[in-house]
Amino acid sequence: MDVLILGAFFSLIGIAYFIYGKKQSKTWPMIIGLILIVFPYLVSNIYILLGLGIVLTIIPYFFRE
Repeated sequence: MDVLILGAFFSLIGIAYFIYGKKQSKTWPMIIGLILIVFPYLVSNIYILLGLGIVLTIIPYFFRE
């Protein structure tokens, strides 16, 4: 159940990043948004899901265009 909730949470963040990147015409947030939307379907371990989700969520902060 926790994996489902975390997957939905990171997918929601991914949708927000994708919409932001599309409106601002920025590549990094769009790519990270797509990855955040898709990767919860591929990961079933809660620790990997949490760690990878946090890292992917932080990446656009460091790579600004």
